[in-house]
Amino acid sequence: MDANPRLTRHKKPTFAELFTPKLVTVLREGYGGAQFKADAIAGLTVAIVALPLSMAIAIASGVSPDKGLFTAIIGGFIVSALGGSRFQIGGPAGAFIVLVAATVAREGVDGLILATMMSGVILLAIGYLRLGTYIKFIPYPVTVGFTAGIAVIIFASQLSEMFGLTLTGKEPRPLVPKLMALAKAADTVNVSTVAVTVLTIGTILAFKRWRPGWPGMLIAVGAAALVVTLLSLPVETIGTRFGGIPRSLPWPAMPAFSLDKAISVLPDAVAFALLGAIESLLSAVVADGMTGRRHRSNCELVAQGFANIGSALFGGICVTGTIARTATNVRAGAHGPVAGMLHAIFLLAFMLIAAPLASYIPLAALAGVLAVVAWNMIERHAFAALIRSSWGDALVLMVTFLLVVFRDLTEGIVVGFALGSILFIDRMAKSIAVETDQPLVQEDVADASNGSRHAYEAGDAGDTDTVIYRISGAFFFGAASTVGAVLDRIADQRKSFILDCSGVPFLDSTAANVIEGAARKARQAGVRFFITGASPQTRRMLITHGVKRPHVSYAASVKDAQELLRTETAG
Repeated sequence: MDANPRLTRHKKPTFAELFTPKLVTVLREGYGGAQFKADAIAGLTVAIVALPLSMAIAIASGVSPDKGLFTAIIGGFIVSALGGSRFQIGGPAGAFIVLVAATVAREGVDGLILATMMSGVILLAIGYLRLGTYIKFIPYPVTVGFTAGIAVIIFASQLSEMFGLTLTGKEPRPLVPKLMALAKAADTVNVSTVAVTVLTIGTILAFKRWRPGWPGMLIAVGAAALVVTLLSLPVETIGTRFGGIPRSLPWPAMPAFSLDKAISVLPDAVAFALLGAIESLLSAVVADGMTGRRHRSNCELVAQGFANIGSALFGGICVTGTIARTATNVRAGAHGPVAGMLHAIFLLAFMLIAAPLASYIPLAALAGVLAVVAWNMIERHAFAALIRSSWGDALVLMVTFLLVVFRDLTEGIVVGFALGSILFIDRMAKSIAVETDQPLVQEDVADASNGSRHAYEAGDAGDTDTVIYRISGAFFFGAASTVGAVLDRIADQRKSFILDCSGVPFLDSTAANVIEGAARKARQAGVRFFITGASPQTRRMLITHGVKRPHVSYAASVKDAQELLRTETAG
């Protein structure tokens, strides 16, 4: 038997264990009335948030609002039923608006549905081949940069709806020509539309500030519809443009297929799959950070694959994990995947019962909802921290951001990842130290010659209230997910946690973000967190990303941290 149970290695999980949905895990743990009640409340809360968002995202993507609802209902149910994340909420996402709108403009709605189904097949392959782990290697500045870029594009795409502009021709997709076309149509501004937009945004922000637990988006859209109807304002609505939404789901049907069409939409399908994988795993990581649980990446991607295939069969658009709705699910007290499944069922009930009322919803109100979503997508604190952290991270961030805004989303991710890799290689080369006059094989030395040596104390190893982790080597985006999994165990019946970074020659922004999340969870669990031996450069990077008091304390060495803990305990 191993003398130290903490060093016991776990057996390698089987294929079935890796791809068992979290729903099965939750049911095996024991599921009763109290858990169902918590999931029902959370599911209803998320459905209320998802209702206006799903329609707004669909309209902004160039399709009818009912397709957004079909996506949330079918895709959301499958993601929760089969996924590897306990709290993930699936549905249409703002991040896809740019790609979906471009595909619709080029290939039509039939091409979009075919590309969605093909992306599902690609996601299944990524998941079953266990390639989801490698998606975690995307550097943090790239994810922040492309998310902010998408937010800018979404906001710009809603300007014509927010101001009620009438364009002489088709609205251009590139940002600069778009803004020029909108400026030429400035004299067609509809004052009533602007008023509805301001009312919607103001209501959402007011509820967020003073009644954050209330469904501000749904209330804002409902209030806007009521004002437009009662005052007979000349504002375009879902009814005037789309004729309303159906009161039932369509029968499943295979999309129109031909080899030429499949080849034509293949690049779109690949882009949908890659962005969906990135967005879903980011959302799952956010849920992990909020709850302390761990998702299974490849199982989650398999669920996303089936969800996209299912969405396409019912005429829906791309499905992915949605960060805002997943966070809402956690905050609402969800116990497990049943909450996400109920969210889909509640959305179906809303569509069956209240479909006629959707005709009165002003498009300006939905544009206002997306404007708020775009603003919330920009991780402003992370953006500012990366700009300040180092010239390399700032370069990767800005190049990714600018390419996404002015060129292409895929191009931004690829170039950003390539720059991040080059930056990593450069930093690794600079971190290597070569000592002179050292033999190829080191000779034995006397204990007394080791100046840093101190007497062994059995109490250090037997202290059950304190755990010490040491990181050796470069801590960068490629190792962040592995180290993060270890750091997640810090609150496991411990009062104090010491993270020794004396052997870390380099730490990047992704690693700093992982430690910041661990420090935050430690503080929530009442665990005292020390970082020892950090070099000035490492410490500067950590502090820039919020790893500072009161979340952590710094000490020169593990010994110093232990002495401080003993002093505090004795006091």
